[in-house]
Parts: sequence; structure tokens; C-alpha cells
Amino acid sequence: MAKRSRKIWSIKSELLTKSREAMLSAVQIFNNPNIIFKSESFIVLVNISWTYFMHAYYRDKKIDYRYFEQKGKRKRYDKTKRGAYKYWELERCLNDKNCPIDKIPKSNLNFLIGLRHEVEHQMTTRIDDYLSARFQACCLNYNHYIKKLFGDEFGIDKHLSFSLQFSSISDEHAKQLNEFSELPANIGSFINDFDNSVTEEEFNNPQYSYRVLYVPKTANRKGQADKVIEFIPANSPEAQGLNKEYVLIKDRERPKFLPNQIISKVKELGYNKFTMHKHTKLWQSKNAKEKEKGFGVEVANTWYWYDNWLKEVIDYCGEQGDLLK
Repeated sequence: MAKRSRKIWSIKSELLTKSREAMLSAVQIFNNPNIIFKSESFIVLVNISWTYFMHAYYRDKKIDYRYFEQKGKRKRYDKTKRGAYKYWELERCLNDKNCPIDKIPKSNLNFLIGLRHEVEHQMTTRIDDYLSARFQACCLNYNHYIKKLFGDEFGIDKHLSFSLQFSSISDEHAKQLNEFSELPANIGSFINDFDNSVTEEEFNNPQYSYRVLYVPKTANRKGQADKVIEFIPANSPEAQGLNKEYVLIKDRERPKFLPNQIISKVKELGYNKFTMHKHTKLWQSKNAKEKEKGFGVEVANTWYWYDNWLKEVIDYCGEQGDLLK
């Protein structure tokens, strides 16, 4: 029994070592200014990292994480053509009833799993800025769970630091982060669909997407520490007192609505005579699909309206009054 326990610990230790190395490699690649293929590499490596992590956990708990069929009292294991066992992929690990990962960190991982399916079959470009908040949350979640489940000595926070930037974030850049226009159609469509599948509460949770307030700051006196990035809780007096010189960047896509969703929301307000035809006539009369007006965006050949257009429609219906009720 002691020999078996040592073997379990040895394999678990090896899995954790590989898991940590994969996660650290993912971060190092993403922070490397000489590498263009950042996000794609990060996504693949963190999937590997979390898979090894989950295998280590299940091995530690003596839970069989190999695919098999139960034949009476015997297990018939699935194997590859070369005779190797088929182990659970990350998605199967997360779906198991014994999974120790909470709901919102799971959503973050399921997002990255789905994104990996999109990027592994075709080339992508310019997706780093759109996804960094999800990546940051993934790293923090990993560090939290590996320390919680295996001990503080396995944490990776002591090996990491903030990457330095050679460009500042302008108002125009911040605005561009909210647009899908430069994303590949399949990636933009996937992000939009996944974000719409989670609740507002889940989306705003830092375990799903970790957003940072960047504040230019100088020390008040000589010898005082001056951090490049300062973290400020959203409900703190400091955050409430920030003036307009500071830019709060939320790495989330703006809410988007299909035309039928616009109609449905307007009818919920009692304007039952506002039809799809009337909606089409309205946006055409206002040239609302002109890009500079900012009322919506085209994703994968499908037009989505922003919330400011919904407000525009509601205001129009209010002006028409009983004619649309």
C-alpha cells in the first residue's frame, strides 16, 4: 500500500510540474514582444496546463479519469491504436460531478476551450487586446486553485510580474477594444454568442474576465514607491472620486441585439404595433448602419444593434405614443 501511495504521489507531482510549466510558458509567450502568435499559443498551452492540473487532482482523490465501458464488474478501457489509455480532456474533467472548480471559473475555461476549437483549425489575427481580460482571469484562477488544492508552495504568482508596455492606451484605442470589426468573423461570432450565454453577474465577475483600471500616478514625495499599475476596488472611495482624466477600460463587448430582439424588447414596453417593417424603415431613414454613427456592428455577415440604438427606438416609439400601442 505504501508503494502504491508513493507511485500516486510521484505521478501527481509530475502532472503538477508539467501543468505549472505549461501555464508559465503560456504567460511568457503572451508577454514576449517578439512573438506575434500570442493568443493562439496561450490558449493551447493553458488548456494543456488545466488538463494536467485536473488529472493531478483526480489522481490525488483516486478518481479514475480514463475513458472506459463498464462490463459487469470489470472496466474495459478505451485505448489508442498504439495501446495507450485515453484520458479525459479538459471539458470532460470540468463536467465531472467531482470537479472542484466553481461555476464562474468553469465558464472562463469553457470560453477558452471553445475559442481553442476556433483557432486551432485556421489562422487568426489581432485578437490579443480583445481577450487579455479573460486570459488574466484564467491565470489568477489557476494560481488560486493550485494553491487551494495542493498547497501554497505550488503557486506561480512568485514567478510572474507585469509586462512592460511601449505604448499608452488612448481614448481611441479604448473605443476600438469594444468593436468586433477587426476580429476574424468566426472569432467575433463565437465571443458574442458565448458572452450572451452567461449572465450579467457572471460576466462582471473577475473570475470570468479580469479588468484593470490604469491610472497614471506619480509619488507624492521622494522615496515613496510608485507602481505602474494600481488596483482599485470599484466600490472604493478612490474609484468614486476619479476625475475624467482617467480612462476605465472594460474589456467587454458592448451588449448587442439582433433586429428581432429589438422588436421583442419594444413590444415588452407596450408598443405592440412596432413591427419589423417599421424598424427597417426607421433605421433606413436615419442611415443608422453607417459606421461612424456607432449604432451597431456587423459580425460574420450578421448585423447587431448596440444598446444606444435600442434607446433610439424606444424614444421614437415614445414620440409616436398611442399610434404604436
